[in-house]
Amino acid sequence: LAACSDTAEQTGDKRKAPPVTRGEQVYVRWCAPCHSRGLEYPGTSALQAKYRGEVPAALEDRTDLAPDTIRYVVRNGVSVMPRSRKTEISDADLDELVQFLTKD
Repeated sequence: LAACSDTAEQTGDKRKAPPVTRGEQVYVRWCAPCHSRGLEYPGTSALQAKYRGEVPAALEDRTDLAPDTIRYVVRNGVSVMPRSRKTEISDADLDELVQFLTKD
């Protein structure tokens, strides 16, 4: 996660960014490669096409994601998105991811 380090420190700015949560770390590792902001990411592009701009396409911009839906999709996959095993994303990490995506 070195790429996600405090940009304020990198630029010499003395302000501190908030600490990165475990949920954000899980998101960056497992979700961001397909679901980051920008239509060059296949998951974001697919959600943009599916929802036709009615809801934000990037997962981190959504405010309507239900915890049970996140858990189901992560564990079972959807369309071309593969499922994630507990050996990849533990139940504890999945709980942290849910908190990150639901802003709880």
